[in-house]
Amino acid sequence: MVLNSDLMRGVAEPVVLKLLSERMMYGYEIIKQVNERTNGEFQWKEGTLYPCLHRLEGQGLIRSSWELSGSKPRRYYTITPKGQAAMQEKVEEAKKFAGALNLLLGTI
Repeated sequence: MVLNSDLMRGVAEPVVLKLLSERMMYGYEIIKQVNERTNGEFQWKEGTLYPCLHRLEGQGLIRSSWELSGSKPRRYYTITPKGQAAMQEKVEEAKKFAGALNLLLGTI
């Protein structure tokens, strides 16, 4: 079952920040990690990820740089100190939301 893209946009920021807190990644690598770690339940595409990356970069929560990977240039993203602080808040907020949603929908 492919989950609604509106739902994906709602969780994109905490997910991206959490992944980038682990290590620097390029866009496709982030998509691959999300899809693998959710056992395919999240099927992120570029349209979900790149607007989120641009938003986070504009807020100063992440930064990007071009690096060579083999002979291919890739844009890598890394979390900033400001992003680390925001990540903690956004992840906790997402966990609270998921818990409350589970309580609500688990009773139906």
